[in-house]
Amino acid sequence: MPNVPAERRRVTLQRPGPLLIEGPVEVTSENGTTVSSDRFRVALCTCRRSSIYPWCDTSHRRRAGADDPRRAQPPPT
Repeated sequence: MPNVPAERRRVTLQRPGPLLIEGPVEVTSENGTTVSSDRFRVALCTCRRSSIYPWCDTSHRRRAGADDPRRAQPPPT
């Protein structure tokens, strides 16, 4: 994929959640490691909780509900 003319890609932002990108993609991390995927859509982790970072494994779901201030509070008893 290097040096291939860039095509327009659809990117979807979700909060909380991953960054969805139409593939195939090549991702270069902060330390210079490059990973690629030929899938038609990939989910990139934005919370860094994923055990398969930079790919999303939905780890954000386990904490998002507890941290979300919009989450409904139970009625007082």
